Amino acid sequence: MTSNDWGRVAEDGTVYVKTIEGERAVGSYPAGTAEEALAFFTERFAALAFEVQLLEQRIAGGKLGPEEAASSVKTVREQVTGANAVGDLAGLVGRLDALAPLIAAQREARRAERAQATAAAKEAKEALVGEAEAIAAGTDWRGGANRLRDLLDQWKALPRIDRAADDALWKRFSGARTSYTRRRKAHFAEQDQRREGARAVKEKLCTEAEALATSTDWRATAERYRDLMRDWKAAGPAPKDVDDALWKRFRGAQDAFFGAREAANAALDAEFEQNAVVKDALLVEAEALLPITDLDAAKKALRDIADRWEAAGKVPRARMKELEGRMRAVEQAVRAAEDDQWRRSDPEKSARADDMVSKLEAAIAQVEADLEKARAAGDEKKVASLEENLASRELFLETARRASADFGR
Repeated sequence: MTSNDWGRVAEDGTVYVKTIEGERAVGSYPAGTAEEALAFFTERFAALAFEVQLLEQRIAGGKLGPEEAASSVKTVREQVTGANAVGDLAGLVGRLDALAPLIAAQREARRAERAQATAAAKEAKEALVGEAEAIAAGTDWRGGANRLRDLLDQWKALPRIDRAADDALWKRFSGARTSYTRRRKAHFAEQDQRREGARAVKEKLCTEAEALATSTDWRATAERYRDLMRDWKAAGPAPKDVDDALWKRFRGAQDAFFGAREAANAALDAEFEQNAVVKDALLVEAEALLPITDLDAAKKALRDIADRWEAAGKVPRARMKELEGRMRAVEQAVRAAEDDQWRRSDPEKSARADDMVSKLEAAIAQVEADLEKARAAGDEKKVASLEENLASRELFLETARRASADFGR
């Protein structure tokens, strides 16, 4: 008989393992000697021992979850308990049983981790719900949609919590998204409707602007273009691509008209340049009357200058303010001297002042009648001339009335 501490080989070749309950036959090895048979079944035990050692290391290192570890221990324990091997099988079983407290501790730690993760997930989901509801109540129609998509991705990445709480939070989260989407669609539908309305308005404005582009009624057309621009701004935006195209049409019509007006004005300015030369010379004569020493002579000279001034016609726009200002300064100086003389004159001059008022009023009435006819005829050049004449006579009339009032005191 061949044997060791944990087994033996009987004379008939049967191999036995020693256990606490007694010997148990584990097989035979007819192809070899008794020593070889015992070595064969001892190597089987060594393989089991290695598997137990490996399982111990994996469980101790946390490579297996508690439930997987318990299942693996149970499987290996069943293999060891009924193993056809020679060795300290009871010792291996003891080592496997000794893993139970470690697995229990790991199970408890895993349970605590899950509870902590669940609490963190619940807190995170509540925060996501709060932000989603805030977005749903707002009007950030572009950034809000992107943010809600980010929040949904974050929700999906979080672990589930207890079913009731998870379902309740999801209902709120989903409801916020649905509410926001519904309001967003309504907003853009309303915006599209407004933009289509703006499109119709702007198309009409473009049509009118293009019809006016060739007009030569510079003043009235310019005023109408200002009205059209006001209506354009009030209409609001049309769809982006359409709005750009309509604006290009509208702006093109404006540019055509105002470009033509600028060209016409430039031509007039060139035509009126010689008039400015004449008025420069007249201003030299008028300003030479100052200071006034002989009022009657100054008035007579100024009337002659005024007639020639009116006959000289329009001047370039850039010179108009300067020239008119200098002439008004001379006229005001003459009127001031006249006022002073009237204040010091005898009663007979009151009658002359009244007569002057009457004549000026009659002259102004005639100029106003001529002005209305010129406007009706569309004669802009004559209108401008008569307006200048009327302004000058009204200034004289104002002075005459003040003088007449002074004499009547």
